[in-house]
Amino acid sequence: MDLTTRKQALEARRAELTGHLAKVEHTLDAPMPKDWEDRASERQGDEVLESLGRAELDELRRIDAALERIKAGTYGICAACGERISEARLDLLPAAPLCKTCAGAAAG
Repeated sequence: MDLTTRKQALEARRAELTGHLAKVEHTLDAPMPKDWEDRASERQGDEVLESLGRAELDELRRIDAALERIKAGTYGICAACGERISEARLDLLPAAPLCKTCAGAAAG
């Protein structure tokens, strides 16, 4: 596993998320329109942005944790059982802290 490539990909995604979250925050801070119908429509859009922002913050936390695991030398090792996380899983979910087996057990 090429940790340098993984780290660069995680850092690139982190930068992308951080930039988007700043835009979301700016949009949510904009003043509300005076028209009632426009305000209701704007509020619905804000709720979608807030939900998206929460999901992105969660992803950002997972990325930060993965970067810490890279730094600690534990990246790619399941946090639950200590076994190696498959390359295929890390290709799909680069910030995954658990192997497929442990993730399945935690979910279900």
